[in-house]
Amino acid sequence: MLNVCDVRVRGAHRLWLRFSDGVEGEIDLGHQLTGPIFHPLRDPSTFATIRVDLEVRTIAWPNGADFAPEFLRSLLDDKAGAV
Repeated sequence: MLNVCDVRVRGAHRLWLRFSDGVEGEIDLGHQLTGPIFHPLRDPSTFATIRVDLEVRTIAWPNGADFAPEFLRSLLDDKAGAV
């Protein structure tokens, strides 16, 4: 099962992530922040309140927003394929 082990904010909507399989890298979630639960995260200071939720083992924000680890990994894989 894929999990997010560590997260660091790298910019307004950019994150560095490390996954349970050892893969790590940066992604930009700016285009993913659509819909009512994600709208508040467009504010960089709110976005920066991110953490790894140890219960669901992925990134999450205090307002309940989160992304599945598999989705996050696919963004990282897509970025690597585009290089």
